[in-house]
Amino acid sequence: MTPADLAALVQAAVRSAVDAGEIVGEVPSDVTVERPKNATHGDYATNVAMRLAKPAGRPPREVAELVAARLREGAGIARVDVAGPGFLNITLDADRLGAVAQRIVEAGPAFGRTDANQGLHVNLEFVSANPTGPVHLGGTRWAAVGDALARVLEATGASVTREYYFNDHGGQIDRFARSLLASAQGHPAPEDGYGGAYIGEIAHQIAAAHPEVTDLPDVEAQELFRREGVELMFTEVKQSLHDFGVDFDVYFHENSLHESGAVDKAVETLKQSGRLYFADSAWWLRSTEFGDDKDRVVIKSDGQAAYIAGDLAYLRDKRARGADLCIYLLGADHHGYIARLKAAAAAFGDDPATVEVLIGQLVNLVRDGKPVRMSKRAGTVLTMADLVDAVGVDAARYALERSAIETSLDIDLDLLVKRSNDNPVYYVQYAHARTSNVRRNAESVGIGLDVFAPELLTTPADAALLTALGEYPRIVITAAELRAPHRVAHYLESLAGVYHRWYDTRECRVMPIGDDPISDANRTRNWVNEATRVVLANGLGLLAVTAPERM
Repeated sequence: MTPADLAALVQAAVRSAVDAGEIVGEVPSDVTVERPKNATHGDYATNVAMRLAKPAGRPPREVAELVAARLREGAGIARVDVAGPGFLNITLDADRLGAVAQRIVEAGPAFGRTDANQGLHVNLEFVSANPTGPVHLGGTRWAAVGDALARVLEATGASVTREYYFNDHGGQIDRFARSLLASAQGHPAPEDGYGGAYIGEIAHQIAAAHPEVTDLPDVEAQELFRREGVELMFTEVKQSLHDFGVDFDVYFHENSLHESGAVDKAVETLKQSGRLYFADSAWWLRSTEFGDDKDRVVIKSDGQAAYIAGDLAYLRDKRARGADLCIYLLGADHHGYIARLKAAAAAFGDDPATVEVLIGQLVNLVRDGKPVRMSKRAGTVLTMADLVDAVGVDAARYALERSAIETSLDIDLDLLVKRSNDNPVYYVQYAHARTSNVRRNAESVGIGLDVFAPELLTTPADAALLTALGEYPRIVITAAELRAPHRVAHYLESLAGVYHRWYDTRECRVMPIGDDPISDANRTRNWVNEATRVVLANGLGLLAVTAPERM
């Protein structure tokens, strides 16, 4: 019995009491059951009686006793106790609790996947770094978190388009081109340009492929370096992301919005609807009407489109392509975009809730207790390559995914290469490798999955592990609802700890001790071990971290 199964059973008990006139009020549409912190308080606990007490006009404990009486009649319920102000502590029959292991093994990779978001089309934009240099640490965090969030949303039935907004229009690209030209001519980088060894590398590649560039006027040479440099840099960025396990469905070029006339059309639509007004020789979006702190210039006094003009056209394009929800993962300096993009949605007549903006915080690398400041290739900016070269893809992704995105993150490089329980990714991967080793050893002596007797799973360690395993589907749904893939990582670390304790419990062995014959208890616990392996592999899969069979 999973938490979802038990929640449905509790809900049915409440409905029975309401139908019988014992409790006045409405049956809650959702019931929360959670693992109690103290194992002596049962397998699960719920506060449903405390929620019902006020509308029922009765003390919470009195309502709890009524629900408990109904719940005790339910199949698979061993015991229900009323505790504290009105909590219900529920203990399941061993066979019903143990049945979750069989359910997990039979479901395999599908366990934890639901249709909670079936029919929802999500456009998830992340990374979207300018093609003016390698992916920096902030972009690397978004690459890991964005891909993990996409996987979590897909696990709940959503259709997700992973999108990279390719910023190939504007001043930063001009500075990049001038930096390449200066390097090719042997001059220092412009004051507002880009440095780092990669600039010299790209300039050399372009000059080698186009030797005529040295004879061109600076204007023509700069345009060649712009065109070729952006292409080379973006090819490198895409390859780096692919090697990091992140691929996009759509690479959308900002410049296409301007060349296709989409920006002009979006602006004209807003003019016609009255959402834009003319003042001080410029066109302004009435964004304060939709929660922004100030109105925004869309067309500047010189007639040029401001950056938000592209944002308006881009949002409209996403919605036209069928996105029900547009999620933007942006950096720490983009807080203003939350109200701005919601205002843009409202200006086009959309519900602002169709736009969500997640703001990530900074990432710092630490080695020997000191901040790492310099990149080998990119100068002062630390990059994806710096992190991956230091710890590998698995450790890098896991370290970036296991923290809430709204918190700043210090990554201890020394810790992430340790083969110890202090290293969180090692701790979880080792748990999976251990389950795989137990499975191999069981197969070697003829212990398979031919016998399943859940009534034999009677130890506290069995109950703790089975309860933890049953939590996985709820964790995935919560991670999707809160846009918080780090919750999957935290769950896996907790599950790994429960599994290691179960493994160390003498009564829970899969392999017989000494010359003892193989028992049905050994065979049944092989199911529990296999169920743990499945859940660990599924969870690591959502984080795109490998599940090794040997370590």
